[in-house]
Amino acid sequence: MTKKTPDAGRPAFYTPAEAAWILGVDRNEVHRAIRVGTLRAERRRSRLVVAAAELRRVLDGGAR
Repeated sequence: MTKKTPDAGRPAFYTPAEAAWILGVDRNEVHRAIRVGTLRAERRRSRLVVAAAELRRVLDGGAR
């Protein structure tokens, strides 16, 4: 049996702590990047989250 969607099991959003772990930086750096606008985040169910696509953008070369 094969999956039709390759990313079916992964979350689409990460908390700032999870984003910091993925990026290999301190949580304070992620919060600072969100505050100054380098890293985009949004509110989902009253929680601040970073989209997986945004992390991919940062990991692939940073801000555009």
